[in-house]
Amino acid sequence: MQTLKSYIDIVGHDVIDQLRQLAAPLKGRKIVHVNSTRMGGGVAEILAKLVPLMNELGLDTHWEVINGNAEFYQCTKHFHNALQGNAVAIPEALLRNFEEVNRQNAEQLRPALEDADVVFIHDPQPAPLLASFPQRKGKWIWRCHIDASRPHRPVWKYLRGFLSDYDASIWSLPDFAQPLPHPQYIIPPSIDPLSEKNIDLPESEITAVYDRFGIDPERPLVTQVSRFDRFKDPVGVIESYRLSKRFQPGLQLVLAGGGATDDPEGEVVLNEVYAAANDDPDIKILLLPSDAHRTINALQRVSDIVMQKSTREGFGLTVTEAMWKGKPVIGGNTGGIRLQVINHHTGFLVSTPEGAALRTRYLLNHRDILESMGNTAREFVRDHFLLSRHLREYLTLMVVLMSDHPDRVELS
Repeated sequence: MQTLKSYIDIVGHDVIDQLRQLAAPLKGRKIVHVNSTRMGGGVAEILAKLVPLMNELGLDTHWEVINGNAEFYQCTKHFHNALQGNAVAIPEALLRNFEEVNRQNAEQLRPALEDADVVFIHDPQPAPLLASFPQRKGKWIWRCHIDASRPHRPVWKYLRGFLSDYDASIWSLPDFAQPLPHPQYIIPPSIDPLSEKNIDLPESEITAVYDRFGIDPERPLVTQVSRFDRFKDPVGVIESYRLSKRFQPGLQLVLAGGGATDDPEGEVVLNEVYAAANDDPDIKILLLPSDAHRTINALQRVSDIVMQKSTREGFGLTVTEAMWKGKPVIGGNTGGIRLQVINHHTGFLVSTPEGAALRTRYLLNHRDILESMGNTAREFVRDHFLLSRHLREYLTLMVVLMSDHPDRVELS
């Protein structure tokens, strides 16, 4: 497990010293994070790294995961789609089950949450927990990782009823935030540069993926890494690949991803992807386990271009990961991708398969620009989207919320 000292070579001594200074007023405080899955998806990946570092800084930090039945996850998938703009009519029975599952989880988690100094509730799945803790001791913060800039209003109105009493909320971008009667904060997600998904790998391990997945190292490769979700538009990526291949006959495509325990639609979307690929030998559809971090790392490193052609995206950690490896990203012009892909500098923003194909051909035919964009992308991530910045902003927020002077932070 990495320690804070392990990050010094990447972010410098001053950053680590600042983290220790910010954490000093919080030492011994009980901090609890709650989400809906321990494996699969960006939230779980972030918490797996953030929680140990908080503990190293002297905070008594815990990570709890709620449990649900099939109807619960069906309902929360509807929430996810509705917050991202889909007009979804959720049956009343699913809503009642959603509330009951949260009440049951509240009783199981009562010892962990009732005496906590700060509780972070991640996304809609555990949002109703707050109502079961009228005697709570500490501050409760709702953290939204979803692009909620244009939510389906009936669903947002329903969820808002559970969110209004939180002490604060956190959003990834200003555009995502919705009116709520409490302070709201903007904290983008981050990647851990020392995780197995992002750390430097031996050259032999990188090149081993060629044989393992039948990829030709002599021909260009475009890769998209993401869950098989319609908002990630994997079928649109295949369409873009086919348009590009008219001008790049040797082009190869990898669609690598997996599922999450709280996403019941993954198998349906995966079947749609298989149908769209139509047995093309140059399209590799890889259903990877949730812990295949080094494999994803190697796939991103052997790729010429990484794509993330999402139509909605809360942030897009796979974009950050690819940029950290010096790869230009062709990304959907949406959500948190806009925060990372600076058009013509760290990659290209696109809205259609045709646009993605045009940019793919451009980069493959201008290798000097491809390399320059990749280098710029890596430094942009170093400056803005590493775990140390994320941790600093969480610590600052907690100091502010627990301070007698919330309009300023004073450090000794």
